[in-house]
Amino acid sequence: MAAQKVLALSELVQDQATRVVVDEVPIAVVLDANGDVHAIGDTCSHGQISLSEGFVEGDTLECWAHGSAFSLCTGKPQNLPAYEPVPVYVVKIEDGDVYIDPNVTKEI
Repeated sequence: MAAQKVLALSELVQDQATRVVVDEVPIAVVLDANGDVHAIGDTCSHGQISLSEGFVEGDTLECWAHGSAFSLCTGKPQNLPAYEPVPVYVVKIEDGDVYIDPNVTKEI
């Protein structure tokens, strides 16, 4: 399956996660302070909580419920209680739109 348009780049707010669902896969999309767009699995690996409701700090997205922060680049948890990573998806920006294929994850 090809990458699908999930939203316009202009819809993203810097350092705030936006939840999208692509082919029933929940994904948190983040525009970081450097202007880079990241897409990681939206479900915390510790407690089945939506990460997009959490807090962006630098290059991490922190789960609001238990405090585990996940790297936006690798999906790896930076602290406990989570110890399993979340998937990181390839993002394409084309003509001001954000495209993600939920079947294509980054090789970490």
